[in-house]
Amino acid sequence: MGILLATVQVASAQHITGDAYTLVVIADHLQVPTYLTHADDERLFVIENRGRIRIIDPEAGLLETPFLDISNRVATDDLEQGLISLAFDPDYADNDFFYIYYIGTAGQAILERYRVSDDPNVARPNSGRIMLTIPQPTVMHKGGQLHFGADGLLYLSVGDGGANVRQEIAQDRLSLLGKMLRLDVHSQFPYAIPDDNPFVDLTHPAVRRRELGEIWALGFRNPWRFSFDRATGDLYIADVGPAGGEEVNIIAAGSNGGLNFGWPYYKADVALRSTIPDDVTFTFPAFSYNPRETEHGMLCAIIGGYVYRGAALPELDGQYLYGDFCSGTVFTLQHDDDGAWTSNALLDTDLLITSFGEGADGELYLLTLEGTVWRIVKSSDA
Repeated sequence: MGILLATVQVASAQHITGDAYTLVVIADHLQVPTYLTHADDERLFVIENRGRIRIIDPEAGLLETPFLDISNRVATDDLEQGLISLAFDPDYADNDFFYIYYIGTAGQAILERYRVSDDPNVARPNSGRIMLTIPQPTVMHKGGQLHFGADGLLYLSVGDGGANVRQEIAQDRLSLLGKMLRLDVHSQFPYAIPDDNPFVDLTHPAVRRRELGEIWALGFRNPWRFSFDRATGDLYIADVGPAGGEEVNIIAAGSNGGLNFGWPYYKADVALRSTIPDDVTFTFPAFSYNPRETEHGMLCAIIGGYVYRGAALPELDGQYLYGDFCSGTVFTLQHDDDGAWTSNALLDTDLLITSFGEGADGELYLLTLEGTVWRIVKSSDA
């Protein structure tokens, strides 16, 4: 199933249970908030799916004037469309650049660069320059996250475009669908392909190098959210699955890329096809779970989060926090001494989780379809 379905009913209750942790409202009355990030300061930048970026100021709260409003340029016929992600340039303080990923009114996925104005809380609305356009076959499975790695390169996760397309497209190196892309947005405009990307040296008589070079990893269905562990540089990619499994895939820092996570031949480590290429090396997820009814409610779609590296909850240091869209449960995932990955429930809620977010200080936030941004805190501090 997809990450967000247009038929989902928004829950009116806001029930949260947890012995040690709870959620505190930071902002509400937002229009379908789907991502939160920072510009290396105390402000929080929240994406509204309908095409606006809002600022939560630490003193003034949610600002009335949007940082950017492109609502007239985004498709919102389905909840998997709209404005999806935002990333600030590592040199933002000097070059004023930030990047957005959205679905345009013609249904195409668009990577676009903007600049901030002289007012740090307002972008230049006419400064947008399109860097990449990816045609989309359906309204489903767009991915997609933007995030700069420690290498200064821009990473973009792209979904396979939907269940009605040729499903092997996630394996096709001539397509950007179902891939993790890695782009150098500083050397030239719109971007350069890093020389150490895994497929830049491949040749094919009918293919230009650019059609292959952007790919960093492949074999994804709908990698809605991913994040880098700010302490280790490891890349955690949560891939939303069909009936059969939700995945957390990990690419270790220092990897040369090129990993193939198996979709649609595999979901987790379970073969989905009777015939699987024997000349391809597949990488299985570090952790997966099946959509099912549990004591925490119905699990249906993984919402990727972050490895906690803040200061307020030191006992969670190094644990990966993620959620499930249907159950509203927040889980932790940690690597045990014996090498196994163990997941435990941190919080039970009846919220429809759309995304996690991370502040500049490493503290984590939860965004919900109900229109609220929550901060994860100790129950004793609430």
